[in-house]
Amino acid sequence: MALDQWYDQAIVTETYIEGMAQHKENLQKVYNKFQIPEDNDFFRRLEARSLRVIAITEDWCGDAMMNIPILLHLAEKSHMQVRMILRDSNLELMDQYLTNGRSRSIPIFIFIDENGQEVTYWGPRAEAVQNEVDQLMDSLPDKDSPEYDAAFKEAIKTLTARFVTEEKFWQETYESIKGKLEKNI
Repeated sequence: MALDQWYDQAIVTETYIEGMAQHKENLQKVYNKFQIPEDNDFFRRLEARSLRVIAITEDWCGDAMMNIPILLHLAEKSHMQVRMILRDSNLELMDQYLTNGRSRSIPIFIFIDENGQEVTYWGPRAEAVQNEVDQLMDSLPDKDSPEYDAAFKEAIKTLTARFVTEEKFWQETYESIKGKLEKNI
């Protein structure tokens, strides 16, 4: 299926957020607290491209909970339309954007032009955020250890709290998305 068709069948942002069963409050907290930089030249150049965004996501995903509000601010500043598509019921699209060629990590933001052609894509994390996640996950016991499950759940809880409160993560994410777009606009 062409990207235009995926975009047309995707959910408008408001409907996606209204229907969220998990992380809705956290997504809204990040959205309300994130201050997008005054990159007016960048926003004008981005707006001139008339891009649209397909965001592959799920409401249970902590990364999506943090990254989508940043994307939404960027989209508002540059007048991009954003649509959400659920990963788990759209694996045909997801499998075209695997992380490291094997992982269905989300979110993935696919930027398409007026003709429905991919300009670039971004996701699932900014490199600096990935480094922080890797450090935390590397400190967990081995997966076959009886302590692993409890430690993993605690790590996810810690990451979620950090994703909702650490502005440096938000700025790193914004800069990462901006950097990817800068190379392609």
